[in-house]
Order: sequence, then structure tokens, then C-alpha cells
Amino acid sequence: MKKTLVSLAYLLGLPAILVALWWVSALIAPSFFVPTPGELAVTFVETWIGPRLWVDILPSVTRFAIGVVVAIVIGVLLGLLVGLNRDLRAFADQVFEFFRALPPPVLIPVLLLLFGPTDAMKILVIILAAVWPVLLNTIEGVRAADPVQTDTSRSYGIHGFNRIRYQVLPSAAPQIMTGIRQCLPIGLIMMVISEMFATFAGLGFSIIQFQRRFAIPEMWSGILVLGLLGFAVALIFRVAERRVLRWYHGLKDLENAP
Repeated sequence: MKKTLVSLAYLLGLPAILVALWWVSALIAPSFFVPTPGELAVTFVETWIGPRLWVDILPSVTRFAIGVVVAIVIGVLLGLLVGLNRDLRAFADQVFEFFRALPPPVLIPVLLLLFGPTDAMKILVIILAAVWPVLLNTIEGVRAADPVQTDTSRSYGIHGFNRIRYQVLPSAAPQIMTGIRQCLPIGLIMMVISEMFATFAGLGFSIIQFQRRFAIPEMWSGILVLGLLGFAVALIFRVAERRVLRWYHGLKDLENAP
């Protein structure tokens, strides 16, 4: 019970302090461009708890989920292929560096011309931005596989898919999960940016429309929705990571034990 209360205090302590400072500063120096916490809470409920939940939030989250899942699958599969093949890695390395250096938002006008303002375009924007952390971290994780484990697998006749399943993937899993952690906020950012161009629904569209109409509390409420989505995604990832890497965290706990 005590441990739970301490964890809850760590979780809510800083947000509570920040909200208190925000409330005090709003009372001391009120501004049209910064609503009070109470005003923002009321606007949040009035704006997003209703039709906008289904028209804006749910489609945005769906596009984000599809784009990120596809990016993870492509990144892991391509990363395994390139990481296990030294010649292919040398052949593709410079190309990967070139495309990784391209800022994903600059691809939106090109994709708009090719696909139009469709859901496919928005999902593709998310995929093209989110795939790189997963891909490059997978390649590095595969490259960093313990050579002793590799030699042992070969000596026991473990080849092909079984080697990938039982030796390569577990060895590269911490690095792969690092890439997935990095790709999630990128996917969220690109979800919003893709909805700000030639579209008529979604969180990004609503926030930019509120800003253009000087609906300041509504604009801030949209930003709050994005923050809560990011927090929820991080929480879900943390739970999934603990399950996928429970053996890894168990080893770390043993190493840190007195």
C-alpha cells in the first residue's frame, strides 16, 4: 500500500505542481491567450466529450495506430534482413542515411499530389516518418548480437528461422524496443501535421481551425487531448515493454541487487 502511494505521488506530483503554478500565474497576470485550468477543463469536456470524439479523435487515433503498427512491422522485418546480411547492409547504408535525413513534413506536398487528401496519404506520412527509428535500431541490434551466442547456435545446428527466433530476436529485442519507443512520438507528431493540410477532420484540423478562429480555450483543449494521447501511448508501451523484455529487466534487477 505504501509503495503504491509513493508511486502515485511520483506520478501526479509534478503535474499537480505545474497546474498550481499555472493557476496562480493566471490569477496574477490573466491573459486572453492562456485560459485558466478551470476554464480549460470545462472547455475540454464541452468540446471533446461528444460528437468530436467520433469525428476527430477516433479517426486520428486509428490512423496513428495503423501507421505505427505498419512502420514497426516493416522496420523489424527489413532491419532483420539488412542486419543479417553484411553485403546488403553495406549496399543500403548510404541510401538509408539519405532518406532518414529528409524531414518527413516536406514529403506531405508530394504525397498530396500522388494520393490526394485521403486517409492513405496520412497513414503513409506516419509510416515514412516512424519506420526509421525501428529500422535503424533493429539493424544495430542484430549487428550487436553476441558472437559467442552465434557460434553456439551454429554448433548446435540452429539455422534459418529458428536462429532468428531463438537467438537473433531475443538478443536484438532491447534495441528494437528502443526504436519503437522513439517512433511513437514521431508517429503522433506526423498524425497531427498530416491533418493540417487539405483535410476536413481530425485533431490537427480541429486545432488549426480553432487557432484561425481565435477560439483559444478550444485550441488549448485540443493540445491537452494530444498530451493525454501521448501519455496513454507511453503508458501502454511501458506495460508492453515490461512483458516483452521481462527476462531482460529481470537480469538487470539481479545485477543491481545488493
